[in-house]
Amino acid sequence: MEGLDGLLAKKKRVAKWAPDRNGSLVLSSRANWFSSSKSSKKVPSHYVTSIIDGLKKLYVKKLKPLEVAYHFSDFVSPLLANSDFDAKPMVMLLGQYSTGKTTFIKHLLKTSYPGAHIGPEPTTDRFVVVMNGPDERSVPGNTIAVQADMPFSGLTTFGTSFLSKFECSQMPHPLLENITIVDTPGVLSGEKQRTQRSYDFTGVTSWFAAKCDLILLLFDPHKLDISDEFKRVIASLQGHDDKIRVVLNKADQVDTQQLMRVYGALMWSLGRVLNTPEVTRVYIGSFNDRPINEAPTGPVGKELFEKEQDDLLSDLKNIPKKACDRRINEFVKRARAAKIHAYIISHLKKEMPAMMGKAKKQKRLIDNLEDEFVKIQKEHHLPAGDFPNVEHFREVLSGYSIDKFEKLKPKLIQAVDDMLGYDIPELLKNFGNPYD
Repeated sequence: MEGLDGLLAKKKRVAKWAPDRNGSLVLSSRANWFSSSKSSKKVPSHYVTSIIDGLKKLYVKKLKPLEVAYHFSDFVSPLLANSDFDAKPMVMLLGQYSTGKTTFIKHLLKTSYPGAHIGPEPTTDRFVVVMNGPDERSVPGNTIAVQADMPFSGLTTFGTSFLSKFECSQMPHPLLENITIVDTPGVLSGEKQRTQRSYDFTGVTSWFAAKCDLILLLFDPHKLDISDEFKRVIASLQGHDDKIRVVLNKADQVDTQQLMRVYGALMWSLGRVLNTPEVTRVYIGSFNDRPINEAPTGPVGKELFEKEQDDLLSDLKNIPKKACDRRINEFVKRARAAKIHAYIISHLKKEMPAMMGKAKKQKRLIDNLEDEFVKIQKEHHLPAGDFPNVEHFREVLSGYSIDKFEKLKPKLIQAVDDMLGYDIPELLKNFGNPYD
C-alpha cells in the first residue's frame, strides 16, 4: 500500500509523552503515532508509575508466596520479575509461512529491521523481538534471556535449542518507543509439519501470548487451510481471545467475487478452530509498501482496503493507552489462576494416604484428574472455565510426588482474596489510568 503517511495525514498529528522541567509528563510536538488529542493535558510522572509499582508490591507481598508454596511456576507460568511489569506493550504476529508477517512489520516501521528476511519460502526460522534500542543490532537469544532489564527470562525454561532460534532486533524508531513487535516463524503445513521442531513451538507461542497485548493472525487468500500445527497454536491461545485479531493479507491479489468466497471460507475455518459463537474481527487489506493493485477489485476494493487499514491502525494506536488496563487485567487473571492451582494441589495432597499405598493412589489420582477437578469445582464453587488444561496438568504432575505437596494454607488464600477484593480496587481508585 501507499504506507502510513497518506493514511495518518487524515488524522491529527500525534505527539509523544516527554518530561518537562518540572518532572511532569507532557505531550511533545514531535510527530508520533500514539498520543491523546488533549495536547495541553499534563500528567504528574508519579501517576504513570503508581499503578505498576502498586502491582509490583502486591505481587511480592501477597501473590508470590502462594505461587511459591504450590509450584505455580512449574505448572502454569514462571514467577514474575520487575522487568515483566515494566515491559512495553507487545504485539505478536502469527501465521503460516509467506503470509506477509515480516513485510507487515516493515510496513509499520517504514523500514527494514536487523535480521529481517523476506521470500516466498519459509524465511523467518526464529522468533524475533523487534524493540527500541540506541543503535541497530541483533542480540542472540541466550544473551537477551539473562538480562535482568528484559522481560524474557522465562524463556530459559524452553532450553538452549529454543534460545538458539530466538533473537532480539534493536533499532531506534519512534513506534518502537511505545510498543514491541514479535515476529514468529511461519507455521508449517503439509509434509513439512511432520519434521518436528527442536523446541516446543506451541509452548513458546503460548508464553508470548500471555505477555502480549495484541495477537495478529495473518492469512493469505491462497493459504486458507489451517494445518495441524496451526490448530495447536490457535488452541494454545485459549484464554486470550480478547487479544486476537485476524488479518486477511494480500487481498488485492484476487477479484471481488473471489474475495467474497475467500472471506466466507476463512470465517468458516476459524469458526471450527476457535470454538466461539462470536464472530472474529477480520481486517482485509494488503499490508506492504506497494500501491494497491486495483485491477482485480477496482476502486471499490481500494476504498475498502484503506478503511480496513485505518481500523487496524486505530487498534494498534490504542495499545499504549490500554496497556495499563491490560496489565491489571492480566494480573487479576493470574491471581485467580494461582488460587485455583492452590486448591488443586492441596486437594490432591489431602487425597493421599498417610502411610501405605501412596504410589497406587497417586497413579489413580493422575488417571482420574478430570473427576478430581469436578470435585474441587463443586467444593469451592469455582467456574469450570478457569481450570487448567487437564492433559498439560497431568503431564507436569506425573513428574512430582504428590505426597510432598503443601496442604491448603487459608492465610495465603485469604491474602489473595483481600488483594482482589480491596487492594486492587483501592489502587485503581487512587490512581486512574494516566492516559485517559
